[in-house]
Amino acid sequence: MLTDKFGRPMRDLRISVTDRCNFRCPYCMPAEIYGEAYEFLPRADILTFEELTRLAGIFAELGIAKLRITGGEPLMRTELPQLLSMLTGIEGIEDLTLTTNGYLLSQFAQPLKDAGLDRITVSLDSLDDEVFKTMNGRGFTTQRVLEAIQTAADVGLSPIKINCVVQKGVNDHTIVDLARHFKGTGHIVRFIEYMDVGNRNGWRSEHVTPADEIIARIDAEMPLEPVERNYHGEVANRYRYKDGSGEIGVIASVTKPFCGDCTRVRLSTDGKIFTCLFASEGVSLMGPMRAGATDDELRDIIAGTWTVRSDRYSEMRAESPSEPGSPRKIEMFQIGG
Repeated sequence: MLTDKFGRPMRDLRISVTDRCNFRCPYCMPAEIYGEAYEFLPRADILTFEELTRLAGIFAELGIAKLRITGGEPLMRTELPQLLSMLTGIEGIEDLTLTTNGYLLSQFAQPLKDAGLDRITVSLDSLDDEVFKTMNGRGFTTQRVLEAIQTAADVGLSPIKINCVVQKGVNDHTIVDLARHFKGTGHIVRFIEYMDVGNRNGWRSEHVTPADEIIARIDAEMPLEPVERNYHGEVANRYRYKDGSGEIGVIASVTKPFCGDCTRVRLSTDGKIFTCLFASEGVSLMGPMRAGATDDELRDIIAGTWTVRSDRYSEMRAESPSEPGSPRKIEMFQIGG
């Protein structure tokens, strides 16, 4: 098994299929920066489905067992179900999933399922329409996303996870309502501490609602108890309702960093490997591949990148909380969450 300098195996690959998105969430793509004039990657600079499938196969040979399709908003990539049907044929892949904001999901749910998608994660930061409008940066209401979640459930894309980024003073007052709404549905809400991903979201530690506080608020109204993780490297701390009506998760990368268990590698839209969500630089696979590199040569680049990996950004941030925004990092929409 391929391991990095801290003995962490490479097990999860997150593939960003597009840098475009129909939302402008302030914590990812603030509208004042990513406006109508912003130039996203031209098609020639984006990995083709054939290139993505080839690389995913090489990653699988090196130990990757889980693939997650991300963006940007992945459903904005033309003919995405075709890519999924290609990825499902890769030997060694045990889990294929996708993260979406849900706005286009209703029309794609059945094609995605037919193509071989196992399950899905939908981002939904609040049930309160006014809060949600602010957080998606486009003035969209929750109705279309909620309908899409139901459609995904109807076609069998389960279990469905609901991701909520919690920002103090923005949507933290709505987290209990969100948990209550999905309690008993079989869907799993995961509350994510607001992170300093990228360089443009104005992150400060005082904007973070700590995981312990999130759990305490929900537990006060709907009693919870901790549950063991499903597998080594799972990022969410799990809690189940004591009445047996389901579970929630909390991703506490700010207050309780989990760098020591991180098994994730990311492939950017333009074909670069990033070994950390907070990395500054990536290693290109597109360049060598389009220059004629063999599978063995690409395999050596991937292995060489992972074996020297020593990333532990979140732990370092916790040790030096007075230095937000340093060093400069890749933007989230370029490599997914």
